[in-house]
Amino acid sequence: MAKKTEKELEIQRLDKKTPLQMLRDYVMITVASFIYAVSVSMFLDPNSLAPGGITGVAIILNRLFGIETGTWMLLINIPILLIGIWKFGLRFILSTIYCTAMTSLFTNLLTPVGAVTTDPLLASLTGSALMAVSMGWVFKAGSTTGGTDIIIKLLRLKFPYLKTGALFFLTDVVIVIASAFVFRNVDKALYAGIVVIITSVVLDVVLYGRDEAKLIYIISDHAEKIAGRLLEELDIGVTYVQGSGAYSGKEKSVIMCAMKKNISPKAEEIVKEEDPLAFMIVTSATEIFGEGYKSYFSEKL
Repeated sequence: MAKKTEKELEIQRLDKKTPLQMLRDYVMITVASFIYAVSVSMFLDPNSLAPGGITGVAIILNRLFGIETGTWMLLINIPILLIGIWKFGLRFILSTIYCTAMTSLFTNLLTPVGAVTTDPLLASLTGSALMAVSMGWVFKAGSTTGGTDIIIKLLRLKFPYLKTGALFFLTDVVIVIASAFVFRNVDKALYAGIVVIITSVVLDVVLYGRDEAKLIYIISDHAEKIAGRLLEELDIGVTYVQGSGAYSGKEKSVIMCAMKKNISPKAEEIVKEEDPLAFMIVTSATEIFGEGYKSYFSEKL
């Protein structure tokens, strides 16, 4: 049986959603759209910080032509949404259309409120954090905020190993540089760069979480005793990987186990107690999927 593509998995998840789940998703999208609008209209836009993406382009065009930023966000998104409908289908992109419309509406409604702070550093820090959280919530609801989100979604269909935050960072750099010329202010562009970086980092945290896990490989002549204690005392999964020494040719069982960061010192202590001469490799695990950790199909975005 052929392996299903990410697009097919997304459609499959959409088909399985109950009306209550759909309602919950749209409530989440609405709240996230409002938070996104707050970040733009009360922190970034009034301080002339173009954070990249369609929002950054809209802020730049607002300064050039005077049309409201929220209106520009909607106008620029229309052709991109049409591409999304052509590629994914209306049913699949419907929530994105809703999110785009609500974000544009909230942005225009909140613009008269003005800036919460005129300090560019505080505006960039707060605005980027709010933006990243809102985008993460939208993605978790199975939607996007439109614009470059759809472009990123298309790229992830072809390159699923690329993380969303990293892709946003790459697409935002050009817009941030352009803002330096439009606003004729390098400081503003540098602050906008801070927005892009923080948004990228926080977005990955919201989407993928901070597993803070360790992956440990243990090579020891007392593998069974060590594995037994790890299973009993730490209640973690342990896997034997069969290997042999290149020099000695002796067959050995290599212990491989993943665990939360906070229990890794105890695991290391067990190894030292059972075999002080054991060869142990401890490395950080960026993401772990499976029982006790994250579900691949429900959280991989």
